[in-house]
Amino acid sequence: MLLAKLLRVLGSADRRDGRNLTHDEAYEAFLRILDGTESEVQVGAFFMALRWKGVTVEELTGFALAARERADLPCEGLEGVVCVSPPQDGYDDVPPIEVASCLLAAAAGGRVLLISERCVAPRRGITAASAMEGLGMTMTWEPSVADENVRAYGFGAISASGVLPAWLSLRRVRADLGVRTPLSTVEKLVAPSTAAVVLGAQHGPVLGAAVETMAGLGHPRGIAIQGLSGGVTPSLRRRTRGIELAGEHQVPLTVEPSDFGLTWDGNPELPMFGPPEDGKGTGDNPQLVQASAEAVESALSGDPGPCRNAAILGAAVVLKAAGRTLTLAEGVDAATKVLENGAAAELLARLRR
Repeated sequence: MLLAKLLRVLGSADRRDGRNLTHDEAYEAFLRILDGTESEVQVGAFFMALRWKGVTVEELTGFALAARERADLPCEGLEGVVCVSPPQDGYDDVPPIEVASCLLAAAAGGRVLLISERCVAPRRGITAASAMEGLGMTMTWEPSVADENVRAYGFGAISASGVLPAWLSLRRVRADLGVRTPLSTVEKLVAPSTAAVVLGAQHGPVLGAAVETMAGLGHPRGIAIQGLSGGVTPSLRRRTRGIELAGEHQVPLTVEPSDFGLTWDGNPELPMFGPPEDGKGTGDNPQLVQASAEAVESALSGDPGPCRNAAILGAAVVLKAAGRTLTLAEGVDAATKVLENGAAAELLARLRR
């Protein structure tokens, strides 16, 4: 078995007899995992060994290329598309305002592909898919339908498992491990190679690694950002760090809400509920699903508050990553305009119909 061999390559607990995987080793290992030829025990041990060691850009690139080989990617080659990739295991305390940000960006002339999922371990949190369900919108499993929606409306949302069905076979391993592994980064990189990418990153070295991997995968543009709870929505209380990929250049990006008059005393929040049952998460709670939908609808209605401000900031990031605007200020202006003239609310109504 290949993973058994690679576990020896990764080394023992003292790290002295191990090494990082080469690009080819990572690529072949992930193909085997996605094809189901390795046992769940070995897959779990492999991911934990990588978590303990720390995953490299070369390994992430190999994993992502293998995943793309097995994926059916919508919008490949479609000009001007930006793929938004928030955490697939969702949030516990903030609503997925990225849904509103994507719709604002689409209403402002962007072409936005949102990839999401529901009830993914280890968190099983609230996701964009949860909010869309509460809003009465359809998230498709068919790549061809997502492609058609992006072309027709400027916005399409697809299940991550629709893009790559093999993700479903890894759900039990992820639940049993109970912690995040390199899968949490790799799944955000399964995107059309010709598209710009906006992805959320946790604090730490993963921010730089994500952008370097984007560049290695050939993306023309993109932004990795340390948004709320590791998502793509900037904070309203303090500056948010990010890194922008623009051709061959990687440029530090700072989102400062006070620069645009969008500061708020608090960030968007989900209502407080008791702890979920064992094996469940916030994404399994119907009341929280509905609350997440109401937060998105409030943002698109232009109601003064943190949801509106966060949605505008997030839309500015999406528009800048896509190259629709040169600066965040221009993106804020464009998002505010379609919010105030009703274009974003009309787009939501059309998608519901």
